[in-house]
Amino acid sequence: MAAGRRIPEATVSRLPLYLRVLNEANGSVQTISSEVLALRAGVNAAQVRKDLSYLGSYGTRGVGYEVGYLVRQINRRLGLDGERHVVIVGAGNLGQALASYGGFPGRGFQVVAAFDADPAKFGRVVGPTRVEPVSSLAEVLRQRAADIAVITTPAPAAQAVADVLVEAGIRSILNFAPTTVVVPDHVALRQVDLGIELQILSFYQQSLATPVAGF
Repeated sequence: MAAGRRIPEATVSRLPLYLRVLNEANGSVQTISSEVLALRAGVNAAQVRKDLSYLGSYGTRGVGYEVGYLVRQINRRLGLDGERHVVIVGAGNLGQALASYGGFPGRGFQVVAAFDADPAKFGRVVGPTRVEPVSSLAEVLRQRAADIAVITTPAPAAQAVADVLVEAGIRSILNFAPTTVVVPDHVALRQVDLGIELQILSFYQQSLATPVAGF
């Protein structure tokens, strides 16, 4: 069956974009064409059709895709048909901002714990939870059935935190610390370095500002 095919990583990275567009459209329209979905997601229509074919969704010629059905299909393949419990390790400015972000519950994520090594932060309310000692991390993770951990610590602490998370049974980690962490193959890891992203943007900004030779 098409829905059982292995989904390429590039397609997985686009599915959340489609889901965002579909959720925005859900309730106002019942169907959406690949052209409209592509325009709003910033890709081309052929790519949309190919990506959605991995879900077994081919749409109807001249009609498009049923929005509600497609939302359910993407949620299912992304593992969002149930609530995911998220913990944040590092209650600095970034960690507090992420814990307080109101958009997570609507996307299937619930922040259930936040941790820090600074005693001055213990008990501080951040979003729907309070900051707890990082020394209690393993015990709290098990108590609250955490699925995903977000690391927002300073760089020197990130690898040690990742090791504790893996040992405690976490299998999905999002690392915002400005360093690369290493985890076993059975752990899903995404690394986001905001400094690197700004450096890449700086390259493109410079390229746009550089006059073309001969003009």
